[in-house]
Amino acid sequence: MPRGVQAIMKIGVPKEIKVHEYRVGLVPAGVAELVRAGHEVLVQTGAGTGIGVDDAQYLAAGARIAADAAQVFSFAELVVKVKEPQLPECAMLREGQTLFTYLHLAADREQALALMKSGATAIAYETVTASDGSLPLLTPMSEVAGRMSVQVGATCLQKANGGFGVLLGGVPGVAPAKVVILGGGVSGTHAAEMAVGLRADVTVVDRSVKRLRELSTTFGNQLKTAYSTAHAIEELVKDADLVIGAVLIAGAAAPKLVSRAMVKSMKPGAVMVDIAIDQGGCFETSRPTTHAEPTFVEHGVIHYCVTNMPGAVPRTSTFALTNATLPYVKALADAGWRDALARDRGLAMGLNVHAGRITHEAVARALALDYRPLAAA
Repeated sequence: MPRGVQAIMKIGVPKEIKVHEYRVGLVPAGVAELVRAGHEVLVQTGAGTGIGVDDAQYLAAGARIAADAAQVFSFAELVVKVKEPQLPECAMLREGQTLFTYLHLAADREQALALMKSGATAIAYETVTASDGSLPLLTPMSEVAGRMSVQVGATCLQKANGGFGVLLGGVPGVAPAKVVILGGGVSGTHAAEMAVGLRADVTVVDRSVKRLRELSTTFGNQLKTAYSTAHAIEELVKDADLVIGAVLIAGAAAPKLVSRAMVKSMKPGAVMVDIAIDQGGCFETSRPTTHAEPTFVEHGVIHYCVTNMPGAVPRTSTFALTNATLPYVKALADAGWRDALARDRGLAMGLNVHAGRITHEAVARALALDYRPLAAA
């Protein structure tokens, strides 16, 4: 192709099929940007219903509407989603096709194998990295999940829901609930903001003294901090009413910071919310749940381990996510995945699967699968 002539990219946006997942990969404004740049966009009918956007709005933005997911996957060179492809979706992917979405493969060997079998190139939102080392496409959903964790935790603590029956902020003359947040990153900080705002007794645990110092400066005496050791976590968890797991190692399985023995030591009716469940969870007793059945009880402690927490507030989540993803979608569409990754090392860090091989070292290690270095891909 002559230099300066841009190829048309065929972009497909299927409707999400995970249980109670209402988000969508592109909003009409994003579609309009891509169409204005010369690309073609095909959106599955009803894909935006869950965020209050109908087919007519996508049509007005320049998209075409597909009757079903099969049409979208058949048409698209670049598939833009939100959640990891379910196995029926993996079966529709093909060699030469690019998938851009959350993957969280470190906790999902079955999906990883299905993506490898498809031959498609899969780029994960959660491992795309900014120049400062942050995770720009994970950040907006971490913000949502962090804030939601306190909301759902407070609800689960109500006696009618099986909880201990305490109000997070207490009332004059009655002590507030004790909230322990494991991890002082994006989701942990947003959880702390919400819990402090509700006047709970909040402690954030982190292994970075620098981060603890920053949190202490930000929140002052409204927040306690603790350096992360097994002993410190054991002591804090034992007395906690609500424990929020908010730890993250990019691409890798989450560390198990709370053992089964620690859970057994907790008071009956206490609540644990595992934001890290997409990466396997940071509580030994965690197992994935859905919005249809969000909780289970283990050793008398309520566990909330929904793998797509932001899906409960899909309109907020979708607009927040697509604000962050659109520049990357446009880069992939304008240049194709190879050139886009070559130009942007941070985007290249998002490559997880290519030509049947795992191309992210942390994912390969977590799944005990062969690793193909990024340069080789």
